[in-house]
Amino acid sequence: MNIIKTPIEGLFVIEPNVFEDSRGYFFESYNKSKLSAEGIECVFVQDNESCSELGVVRGLHYQLEPYSQVKLVRVIVGSVFDVAVDLRKDSPTFGQHYGLVLSAENKKQMYIPKGFAHGFSVLSDKTVFSYKCSDFYNASSERGIRFDDPKFNIDWKVGSSKISVSEKDLVLPFFDNAEKNFKHQNK
Repeated sequence: MNIIKTPIEGLFVIEPNVFEDSRGYFFESYNKSKLSAEGIECVFVQDNESCSELGVVRGLHYQLEPYSQVKLVRVIVGSVFDVAVDLRKDSPTFGQHYGLVLSAENKKQMYIPKGFAHGFSVLSDKTVFSYKCSDFYNASSERGIRFDDPKFNIDWKVGSSKISVSEKDLVLPFFDNAEKNFKHQNK
């Protein structure tokens, strides 16, 4: 398992060692001791899964403190462009985002610490997206930022005419008006 630092502190890409033969493949999708060896400490309490079609954009979502969540995200079927936005007010990368393609083929994962908004766009006909969370869902602390906020200018890797967004996500505020209560020292 390769754990790769991104340009944003605390945000990691995880590339598993995949063992393939004529029967198929095997890999570790999670190994607490290997993450701990890199200083990544987290206890996950909930696993979530979604299924979406080409062009769907989900996000950018997060939960306020004290219910914020660490997420470990991956794709089981298909592919997505996955994005995390740093919302930690005293972070040197506050307001910056990082994105990469996660797919069933490349088996990469993204480790997203507390204090980040998260979203993805679906790049394949059908995608099954899975993620571990360090805290339970809390509806009263759920917040989000518009996927098309010009501050980020995120290229979601699907044509604008193909983008499909929920009504709930279309009414989210832009970054400057979104409620955020995160500090950089959150892990």
